[in-house]
Amino acid sequence: MITDALAAAGAWALFYTFRKVYLENGIFRYLGKVQLDANFWIALVAIPLFWIALYYITGFYRDIYRRSRLIDLGQTILTTLIGVTIIFFVLLLDDNISTYKNYYHSYFTLLSLHFLLTFIPRLIYSSSTIHKVHKRQIGFNTLVIGSNEQAVRIFNEMNTSDVPTGNIFVGFVKIDDKEFFLLEEHLPMLGSLKDVPKIIDSHNIEEVILAIETSEHSKIQDILSTLDYRNITVKAIPDMYDILAGTVKTNTIYTSPLVKISNGIMPAWQENMKRIIDVVFSIFALVIFLPFFPFVYLGIRSSSKGPIIYAQKRVGKFGKEFTIYKFRSMVPDAEPNGPALSSTNDPRITKFGQFMRRTHVDEIPQFYNVIKGDMSLVGPRPERRFFVDQIRKANPHYIQLQRIRPGITSWGQVKYGYASNLEQMLERLPYDIIYLKNISLYLDFKILIYTLLNCFSAKGK
Repeated sequence: MITDALAAAGAWALFYTFRKVYLENGIFRYLGKVQLDANFWIALVAIPLFWIALYYITGFYRDIYRRSRLIDLGQTILTTLIGVTIIFFVLLLDDNISTYKNYYHSYFTLLSLHFLLTFIPRLIYSSSTIHKVHKRQIGFNTLVIGSNEQAVRIFNEMNTSDVPTGNIFVGFVKIDDKEFFLLEEHLPMLGSLKDVPKIIDSHNIEEVILAIETSEHSKIQDILSTLDYRNITVKAIPDMYDILAGTVKTNTIYTSPLVKISNGIMPAWQENMKRIIDVVFSIFALVIFLPFFPFVYLGIRSSSKGPIIYAQKRVGKFGKEFTIYKFRSMVPDAEPNGPALSSTNDPRITKFGQFMRRTHVDEIPQFYNVIKGDMSLVGPRPERRFFVDQIRKANPHYIQLQRIRPGITSWGQVKYGYASNLEQMLERLPYDIIYLKNISLYLDFKILIYTLLNCFSAKGK
């Protein structure tokens, strides 16, 4: 990011000099008379920030240790074309020029300068990283799921490759109960399928390879359900049907082709834009609502004694717990007998709390959770561990929702509001699953619009 920012600033400074000296003065002997006005210095700060934001949105800074030089080249060319075109139409199109050819000179000069100054450091970094991967100085802790012929073959092929892929094999997981496993001669057995979550955490697993036998294919769904909500790379050995169907995509030449089972559910640029929108909107919302906080404070205080902010542990992305914050809408110590969901006419809810729940004012502190990264504006509502365990027993598919950040609002929330019991949670679940399978910025905006309409009409409960 530092070299990208310096490259953007350097390219702009050189282009500015080229424009002033060559395009405006015509000859280079006026170099000493170039005036660095206020616009130059403003652009020298703003333009690198613009480029960093563009690279972030397009996902360039993700998974940097697995990048290839060809991917870097292609992505740098594409983002340079997009960025320079935006800068040209925003900043350069109203320049005073003597001939329209100057526009072509400006555009292609900035394009060339920016591409060269950006790509050369990237090429150096990528080459250095790839060299360290090939020398096994950088690697990714890898778990093999499988234990017999397929597993041994893929392990030997990847572990003895002339060009290592960076996989550091820490052990394998057995599929069935036997006394002896072929892979045990090469790797330690770390447990069975039920132990996979614990193994991933304790060994910092970054990649999982499914190397199961044909007779074990019936267990694929159980395996994927265990891995689905984890932030890891999952690869599998393809069968002939996968190869003929054209679903096998690989960029490795020296090792066996593996099917990459992506855990990503949105394109990188949409996922990053979603995060930017979350943070910007949340900061804006907190600033807008700040003048009303004293009235909320007085309303809560007048209804009952106790803290203004209510903090509670909830289960978030990848099953990790976080502390959620809300304006307190119930009496203090509202759960003396353990976790209990609220109902429409719950006597524990204060009079002012009823107003806050109908208008969703009690949710305002959760914008802080969004800024922290615990939550998103739109996503499945987070629940407490006590209720998560009950939902998972009734419907194991619930675990898929932990692939994304929970949200302040959701499709299920818009349709059902607060869930008063386990049955309502399960009724809301299909809508959250549908959201997960169709997640997009467009769908987020629709859910936000309906949420705002519910807030203004006080349809919450």
